[in-house]
Amino acid sequence: MPISVGLLCTSFTMIPVVQTTDSNIPAAAVSHSIITDSSFTSADAASVLYNDISLQEFGLSEEAFDYAWKGYQNLLERKMISRVNYLTICDFSQSSKKKRLYIIDVTNSKLIINTYVAHGKNSGGEYATQFSNKMESLQSSLGFYITSNTYIGEHGLSLRINGVDPGYNDKALERSIVIHGAAYVDAARANAGIFMGRSWGCPAVPQKESTNIITTIKNGTCLFIYHPSRNYLLGSKILNG
Repeated sequence: MPISVGLLCTSFTMIPVVQTTDSNIPAAAVSHSIITDSSFTSADAASVLYNDISLQEFGLSEEAFDYAWKGYQNLLERKMISRVNYLTICDFSQSSKKKRLYIIDVTNSKLIINTYVAHGKNSGGEYATQFSNKMESLQSSLGFYITSNTYIGEHGLSLRINGVDPGYNDKALERSIVIHGAAYVDAARANAGIFMGRSWGCPAVPQKESTNIITTIKNGTCLFIYHPSRNYLLGSKILNG
């Protein structure tokens, strides 16, 4: 199985912490060394990346990241990802009051965006607990997606996402599940102790950030919507294929 990006080394040097221009998220990188130990696995690479970016400090569990990385590597092997540098994780195990959307630049080992994201109105209130692939369910769908093209719709600039997890999200295009901006997703709600508004199943993001998010990850990057649902984790053909 291919192991992506330039962090595959048994000895590495940390580049000094810097601040990203837009999000003020500390960024750390691993030097692009040549692999010197054949025992260095995909799981090792995941652990290095998770720890070097300090994702735990931003609320993303290592379990969620490990599942995301495993599926990302599987999709790379299948040649389904055309833009391999970004991995986006939406962690629905967290409260919607939390910044639970993570856009990771895996090539440069940086967390470039960390912000809020809504779940479907029939998936739950503050927490998402119910998920569906059915038409008109108004629920979020778990699993792996490949981002597609953009268009201008009722929510402005929007991004189509193609669900590639059979039985879990492969009706996303048919259901018009897209990434779009929404006024009901913003920091003011979280600061007031109010959970985010909910969508009709779309991973809606803050309106002021939507253009940057969409243009960053459009056209062939990997998106993973996570929840520790045993049904999904044991049944996904991407995680278990």
